[in-house]
Amino acid sequence: MVGTPGTQAAVADADPQSFLNGLVESVGRALPAPLAESVLTVERTRSLGDRLAGRPGTIAGLRLVGATDTMSLGYEPGPRWSAETARVSGGVIISRRALALGEWLTVFAGRIAAIAADAAGDSAASARALQTLGIQPAAADIRVGGTTLEADLRALGSRVDDRVPVEAAALVRRISELLLDTLPRVAGSGEPDIVVRRTATAYLPDTLRAYLSLPADWAVDHVFPDGTTPAGSLVAQLSALESAASRMRESAVEQDASALLVNGRFLSDRFATSSLDLS
Repeated sequence: MVGTPGTQAAVADADPQSFLNGLVESVGRALPAPLAESVLTVERTRSLGDRLAGRPGTIAGLRLVGATDTMSLGYEPGPRWSAETARVSGGVIISRRALALGEWLTVFAGRIAAIAADAAGDSAASARALQTLGIQPAAADIRVGGTTLEADLRALGSRVDDRVPVEAAALVRRISELLLDTLPRVAGSGEPDIVVRRTATAYLPDTLRAYLSLPADWAVDHVFPDGTTPAGSLVAQLSALESAASRMRESAVEQDASALLVNGRFLSDRFATSSLDLS
């Protein structure tokens, strides 16, 4: 169940129950079981046949409960979808907003990412949650493709300006420059080439998408239990990427493949959340 919110909405219309079941199962994989059960309520309709056969019945709606808002998705055969977010204060709904299904899925993905990050105490967990959930967030425009690698790296800094902290934007530019300088030095070298490309096409954009997929107000104001913030976590991750990219460049200049691969293993251990994109 992987795709943009728009394609997900098309899938939902084609097979609503499979879509809803897949969404519930994905949340169960994205979050620890007790947490998933506490924040996501599944409303079901059970026929007499379902009861006699011990089947769970069909899903009529989902409700995701947050600290200050609730997201609801209802379904009636047709298919007819009702999707909304509601602002809650003191247990009382103070405002509601109806959304198109695709827009609801975008917000839903961000909220699940935020819940996963808060539970782990690290915004990097949001990337793993989004990958498991299978919904590409609004930040899906932040990508570096294998066939457009150089152009995408050169444009990445300007794409994230005004969307990430100033320090993070500067780090993105420096990392991009290091990778652009390293790539021609390792071209056609086998595994070293793959390591540098993986850093450019997966680790760097994945790190940015993990942050940008978070609800904007949450990313700015939230404080993790250890006192760090999503913005601080992003800067720390990008700083680690810059250090590794700098060492990879030095290794490439010195033609030290072994040292470059050591840095590749460090990056894989810390940042790997998806397969290499060479499209």
